[in-house]
Amino acid sequence: MSPRTVLSAMSPRIMLSAMSSLVWLVTGAQASGKSAVADALARRFDPGVHVRGGQFARWAVRGWVPFDAPARAANARRLLDLRYRLSALVADEYAAAGFTTVVQDNIYGADVVAWLDRVAARPRHLVVLRPSVAVVAERDAARRRRTGKVAYRGDYTPARNDEHVAATPAGLRLWLDSSVLTVDGTVDAILARSAEAVVA
Repeated sequence: MSPRTVLSAMSPRIMLSAMSSLVWLVTGAQASGKSAVADALARRFDPGVHVRGGQFARWAVRGWVPFDAPARAANARRLLDLRYRLSALVADEYAAAGFTTVVQDNIYGADVVAWLDRVAARPRHLVVLRPSVAVVAERDAARRRRTGKVAYRGDYTPARNDEHVAATPAGLRLWLDSSVLTVDGTVDAILARSAEAVVA
């Protein structure tokens, strides 16, 4: 089964109560399956919300500096911090209204710790998707053919992105190798190991 097939296999599942699982952060390399997995996870809860962290950058119609703009690194970093603060704030607001909120974004290293610290809702869950670099490269190529989306350019490769993922503290909650899992299989594994995902 190809990585593209693995990520596209979806099936309906039983809804879970939202009140016991308020905030989830799903991170991982680009093309690791975050969007599909986070959306499928959010749909397991009633009520559930899927927040795409990248939207906070896309909603800025002018002036947003992308994170990979080295000539404007200070401003790019300032806006990346804004993006992370906004998603944490939105997660708390949805949680206060009774929704389980699944936030998906490219957050790595110390930024993951800072994001979790900003969230007041409890419990908080962290899932780091870490399929192999080869699988990420295959999924990226398949997505590029399918949608035209380009995640990696120049010397920014899946291997380098995996180094950023690895900078996240290793003992910080649930790390999952989803290389051979379908989307729903990944969500099943996450929910089966949900106790491991809870951030103390």
